[in-house]
Amino acid sequence: MKYCRFIKEGKPVYGLVELVAGANAITAVLSAAPWETETHPPQKISPTKLADATVLAPVTPSKIVCVGRNYRAHAAELGNDVPVEPLIFLKPPTSIINPGDNIRRPLASERTDYEGELGVVIGRRCFKLKAGNDVRPYILGYTAVNDFTARDLQKKDGQWARAKGFDTFCPVGPLVTDEIDPWAGVKVRTHVNGEVKQDGSTRDLIFAVDVVIRYISNIMTLLPGDLIATGTPEGVGAVLAGDLVEVEVEGVGVLKNPVIDDKN
Repeated sequence: MKYCRFIKEGKPVYGLVELVAGANAITAVLSAAPWETETHPPQKISPTKLADATVLAPVTPSKIVCVGRNYRAHAAELGNDVPVEPLIFLKPPTSIINPGDNIRRPLASERTDYEGELGVVIGRRCFKLKAGNDVRPYILGYTAVNDFTARDLQKKDGQWARAKGFDTFCPVGPLVTDEIDPWAGVKVRTHVNGEVKQDGSTRDLIFAVDVVIRYISNIMTLLPGDLIATGTPEGVGAVLAGDLVEVEVEGVGVLKNPVIDDKN
């Protein structure tokens, strides 16, 4: 299943996404959130190309849990040791923006970096999974995330809440799909102004998706709709106002967001 969240008749709704004539199109409206649709059949509509719809971030999570330094080469490029267990942090839900929205560089920071990542969307309440538990029944699907970061503030503060938590610092989308397999390997690429900056694969995750979900679930309850950002490959770098960042996750699509300076 693929789904998105979009504006229909002035209201945000969830839509089923299918291939129509070789392009992703919205073919039905869901009457509830995707994890609540078993007793609510979708309502068919005339297919609308995803590219022609006003697409919103496909998640409205209670929390965003991120994994830091989950690719060896990325840890090395920032001069950090490889973690011996998942290094997690939180981004506030208020940092989420839609595909196409502006990422605002705050006045407090002189260096802001893109970080393209695979996102995991939780589909069922998940708490204290054991080592042998299969995580797949708890996964609704996967999406693209840009874990935008004020790199200078990350180094200055010694903790990451401010550097990762500014409004607009978590673009997500354009859709969620359960038709990819991160254990088999999913490409994660980031382009800046059309130039490839990151080109990684989830095969290279230090802590695979199942390890990450079990680890987090033994700390906090994961709720339907929650978002996990699984880490970024090597190649992070600074962007300035006027740049266009495109995070491409194989099987998901391209998440595009321009960068501007926050004047306030």
